[in-house]
Amino acid sequence: MSKSTKKYWNVLAEEHTNEWEVVEGTEGKIKQLTVAIDKETGDYIRLTQFEAGADTNDFGSKFHDYPEEIYVISGRLYDEAFDMWLEAEHYCNKPLGEVHGPFRSEVGCLVLEISYRRQTRKTPNK
Repeated sequence: MSKSTKKYWNVLAEEHTNEWEVVEGTEGKIKQLTVAIDKETGDYIRLTQFEAGADTNDFGSKFHDYPEEIYVISGRLYDEAFDMWLEAEHYCNKPLGEVHGPFRSEVGCLVLEISYRRQTRKTPNK
């Protein structure tokens, strides 16, 4: 198995702060940390942290050609595509191709994302 592993570590501990990547174009208000990735399939598990005032409106709506699941750990996040506030403990199983975002958070938010890149929709040869 090619999935990276790191057992029993506190991803929010100060000693791991340097492992979080700032999402470009967010003025440092959105950071992400890939906690596990399968190099063969591309499947990954990621945490995304939105600071208070974070907004992805400049990126517009998005969709992926693979399914993903999200779980809101803390805070709240607004998904414009669904005109809905996702509160702590909200879960969503997004099928491939589903449009979501842009997102914003007034109070900050921590989201767990599980993406299944191995299930990427294949485009038929023409």
